[in-house]
Amino acid sequence: MKKGTILVTGGTGYIGSHTVVELQQAGYPVVIIDNLSNSNREVLDGIERISGIRPEFVEADCTDMKALTALFDKYTDIKGIINFAASKAVGESMEKPVLYYRNNLNTLMNLLDIMAERGVKGIVFSSSCTVYGEPDVNPVTEQSPIKKATSPYGNTKQISEEIITDVINAGAPFKSVILPRTSSPTSPRQPWAYARNSAYSATTTIHATATASATSSMWSILPKPT
Repeated sequence: MKKGTILVTGGTGYIGSHTVVELQQAGYPVVIIDNLSNSNREVLDGIERISGIRPEFVEADCTDMKALTALFDKYTDIKGIINFAASKAVGESMEKPVLYYRNNLNTLMNLLDIMAERGVKGIVFSSSCTVYGEPDVNPVTEQSPIKKATSPYGNTKQISEEIITDVINAGAPFKSVILPRTSSPTSPRQPWAYARNSAYSATTTIHATATASATSSMWSILPKPT
């Protein structure tokens, strides 16, 4: 049965590259879009060595709507999006707040716009535990109250969750999953393992909680394979 293509934004990054491997091993064709600001093309070689499949790749920024339009013109079978594309350093966001608001929010809004235009129904959004602000109790859980963010990065994640909720409440026919709000995900496959083909050969076990959540969540929102 043919499965629809998944667009993974930020797919050469740490969590994104793990997710690409899982998607491909589950039989989903993958297209990656990444501006390589925090990664490099060698990651694609590592993904291919682990999964046996080289994903389609577009070097572009998701804030560039023309680039997104060209991508969707080329890959017409995209059925779902997993969005990892974001500036993500809390400390840097304190020094460059405008950069974080522009990149993280415009990326999401561009994706939502093109989803509506092209009839894409499923999106998994990678959020963050920074949405809990300064929690009353640690560790936080999914039931913990969301409090005022303590950084522009955390605030972009809060605002992004609100944007998705508002768009769906306004009637957009999207099936959205907000990724569990993770902190410091880890895995036996370090980022350099993808680029350097280290000791990880055919091992496919993923310890990164966010990665497993992304893949399992996406299965539930995508159209059934035909």
